[in-house]
Amino acid sequence: MHYYQVWIRSNRYHGNEPLTYESPQKLAIGQLVRVPLQRQTVTGFVSGSIAKPGFATKAIVGAIDLPPIPSQSVQLATWVHVFYPAPLGIVAGQFIPEITKPDTLDSNTFQKVDLASLPPLTDAQQQALLQLRQPGTHILHGDTGSGKTRVYLESAASAVANGKSALLLTPEISLTAQFVQRARQVFGERVVLLHSKLTAAQRRKVWQRQLTTHEPLVIIGPRSALFSPLKNIGLIVLDEAHEPAYKQEQAPHYHAPRVAAKLRELHNATLILGSATPSVSDYAAAEQRQKPIINLRGLASGGDVDTTITVVDRKDRSLFSTSMYVSDPLIKAVRSALEQKEQSLLYLNRRGTARLVICEDCGWQAACPHCDLPLTYHGDIHALRCHVCNFTQTPPVNCPDCARPSVVYKTIGTKAVVTEIEKLFPDARIARFDTDNSKSESLEAKFQDIYDGKADIVIGTQLLAKGLDLPKLSVLGVLLADTSLQMPDFTASERTYQLLHQVLGRVGRGHRKGTAIVQTYQPTNPAIVDATTKNWESFYRRELAERKQYKYPPYYHLLKISVRRASAASAEKAANTFAASLSALPDIIIEGPAPSVHEKVAGKYQYQMVIKSLRRSRLLEVVARLPANWSYDIDPVDLL
Repeated sequence: MHYYQVWIRSNRYHGNEPLTYESPQKLAIGQLVRVPLQRQTVTGFVSGSIAKPGFATKAIVGAIDLPPIPSQSVQLATWVHVFYPAPLGIVAGQFIPEITKPDTLDSNTFQKVDLASLPPLTDAQQQALLQLRQPGTHILHGDTGSGKTRVYLESAASAVANGKSALLLTPEISLTAQFVQRARQVFGERVVLLHSKLTAAQRRKVWQRQLTTHEPLVIIGPRSALFSPLKNIGLIVLDEAHEPAYKQEQAPHYHAPRVAAKLRELHNATLILGSATPSVSDYAAAEQRQKPIINLRGLASGGDVDTTITVVDRKDRSLFSTSMYVSDPLIKAVRSALEQKEQSLLYLNRRGTARLVICEDCGWQAACPHCDLPLTYHGDIHALRCHVCNFTQTPPVNCPDCARPSVVYKTIGTKAVVTEIEKLFPDARIARFDTDNSKSESLEAKFQDIYDGKADIVIGTQLLAKGLDLPKLSVLGVLLADTSLQMPDFTASERTYQLLHQVLGRVGRGHRKGTAIVQTYQPTNPAIVDATTKNWESFYRRELAERKQYKYPPYYHLLKISVRRASAASAEKAANTFAASLSALPDIIIEGPAPSVHEKVAGKYQYQMVIKSLRRSRLLEVVARLPANWSYDIDPVDLL
C-alpha cells in the first residue's frame, strides 16, 4: 500500500495541510485523482508520498487518466499557499478544474509561425528585443502607440521556436479580443484563449488541452492564466502591468506580477512587465535591484505623435454654453470628426445615468439599505442600483423624508452621456461600453465593429482607456479627469496619472492627427499636469517622495484587515480588542481601527486596520493571529 498527500479542490476544505490517502498503485507527483471528502467525491492532485501514518486513511477512489500536472505547477501552488495564505482547498481550485474523466478533445494542426503579416520592426523595437533575449524580469516602459504588442509577438515567436510556450496576459477580458486577433495571424491554432466568461465545460477542455499537448502554445487571458498547466514556459507577458485588475480580490489575494515573477523563476523564462505608465512600486523595485528597464519611445508607425491636447477648466461656465457636461471646444471637435467620417471617444469613469439622487429641499439622499452607499440611477431601466450588493429599487417621485417633489439627479454617468450626445448629434451612431453591457453588447463582442468604424462616437469607462488601437479615431474627450483624484486612498494620484495618460494614448497613434479635450475642475493639479504633458519623470519622483514620507509601498509592506458585525459598536469593539493584542508584536505600525470606506456592507458594519512593516514576514504573523470571521488582504493595491 502507498500513502500520499493530496491537495483537495474544494471550497469546503478550509484546512491548511494536504490530506492523506492510501492507494494500492504507485502514483506520480502531480497525478490527478478522485478522493472522498466527507460525503462527496472531489478532484485533487498528489503533492507527495509519505510513510504509513499512525492513523486510519481512506482510499483514493481512482486516478484520472490524464498526465500529472507539471512539477512547476505543484511548486507554484505551494508557494502561493505560503505567500498569500488561504485555505488549501481554495488555492488548489486555482490550479485544477473539477474533473471526473478526460474530455474528448478536437485534434489541432499546428502551422508554422508566420511573422510576415506583421509590420516590420522599428529600430527601437529591435533594440528592445536584443535586451529581452536574456531570461529574467524586464520592465518594458513603452509609450502608447510605440508597438509593445509587436515586441510581445516577436518574443513569443522566439519562445515557440525554442519549443517553449508563451503566456500573454491582459488585465481585462475585454482586451483579449484584439490580442487574440493579432496573435492568431502569427500562431494560428497554437493560440488558446482562457478566461472566466467561458463555460465551465469550455474552461475544462482548454485546461486539458494545455496539459496534454506536446507542442508549445500561446495562452492569452487575464491573471488566472498564470495557473495554466504548461510544462515548459519560455515567455510571460503582463500587458498594462500597472493595472489594479491584476490583483485578486478574493482569497488567495495574489498579485499577478509577483506570481508571474515566481513562475518565471520556476521555468527560467523571460518576464515582461509592459506599460506606458509602470507601477511606481514596480519601477522603484527595478531601479533598486538594478533590473532591466527597457524604454520604447516613438510611434511604431514611424510618424510623429500629432496630438493637440487642450485642458478645459470645468469651473469656467462660459465654455459650457451648449451643454452642462460637454464643453464647446469638445462639441466643435466631435462635429468636425463627424464631418470627416472619423471617430470620437468620450471617456467618463462612471457608470449609470446619475451617481447622486438627492432632495434639494431637505437633503435626503438615495442610499442602499444594506451597504449605506449612494445608489446609482440607471435611466434605461428606470431603477436605482447598488454596485456593491446589487440592491435595486424604483426611484421615488417625491422625497421619502419631506414628501416634496424635489428629488433631483446629479453627477452623470455613461448612460446620461449617451442621452446628452444623442441630443447634440442626433444622426451619429453611438456605442456605449462599461460593465453594465450585456455579453452580446460587450466590447470584446463588438470590437471588430468599432475597429471598422461602424460607430461614430464611442462612450465608456476605463474599459476603453487601455490597449485599444482604433485607426479611425481622431477625437478624444475626457469629460471629467478628477474622478480618481477624489478617492480617499494613497494611490489616487497614481491612478489619475495612469488613467489619463492611457486614455490620451488612444489618439495620436500615427493613423491620423489627434485632438484631445480634457475637462477638469483641477487644471493645475500636478498629476493632471504631468499626465497631459506626459512628464513621467516628474510624476514618478514626486510620488516616490510622498510614499516614503507616509510609509507606503515600495518602502513599506501593507496588510489590510477588517471585521464585520451586526452593529457599528460591536465591530469597533472587536477591532480595538484585536489591535490591543498586536501591540506587543515588533516591527509593525498599526493605523486604525476605523470604519471602512464602505462602512456598511450587506447589512453589516465594517471596521478595518492597516498594518505596515518593513518586513513582510511580520504581516504574515498578523494573518496567522486573525480571529475567525476576519478578512484580510496582503499587498493590497488600494486601501478602499
